[in-house]
Amino acid sequence: MLPTDIVLALAIAATIAAAPATAQESPPPRPGIVAPSDKDDNPQVAPPAPSRTPAATLDRLFERLAAAKDAEEAKGIANLIQRRWARSGSDTADLLMTRAQTAMRGKQLELAIELLDRVVSLEPDWAEGWNQRANALFIAGDPIRSMIDIGEALKREPRHFGAMMGLGTILRQQGDDRSAMVAYRRALEVYPQMEAIRSAVDSLKADVDGRDA
Repeated sequence: MLPTDIVLALAIAATIAAAPATAQESPPPRPGIVAPSDKDDNPQVAPPAPSRTPAATLDRLFERLAAAKDAEEAKGIANLIQRRWARSGSDTADLLMTRAQTAMRGKQLELAIELLDRVVSLEPDWAEGWNQRANALFIAGDPIRSMIDIGEALKREPRHFGAMMGLGTILRQQGDDRSAMVAYRRALEVYPQMEAIRSAVDSLKADVDGRDA
């Protein structure tokens, strides 16, 4: 029988993996046109400008990512998405993240995790904070807590292809190839040209699909 924490982590992973990979909804546009009055039979109404909010820009980037014709084009778009993910909106959180990443590169994992604890406390809605702490926990040898943080990241950004791939990697190491395949295929729906995910799917396909047949 699996320990409770593992069951909880797998439940979070399964919930995230089962959710549809749809673009996040943008808030409805504010009404910009009023009905003409009787005194103005020929109103000059300019068409509404396209939304340029960060969320709308990110939605368009994901549309381009899904439609990219080759891996090089897709990689450039994915880099733009990752740059937007890297912005928390808080100078303090961004500085802590930079220091945490420096600590990770220096293999100072305890320090990195401590800094990322502060990041997620300061900006709990920032998906990348959770994702980076998941990375640090995984490297530190704590896949269960890593998987829980991946679940938190995906709650906030269901299209996070890096988090999905990390989830698939952990599930595969835990021996759950079928769930790993679900996570990898979800990632491919968002980022069809990501070669690492395609390779992972190909390496599991015959075994998992054959088992399901």
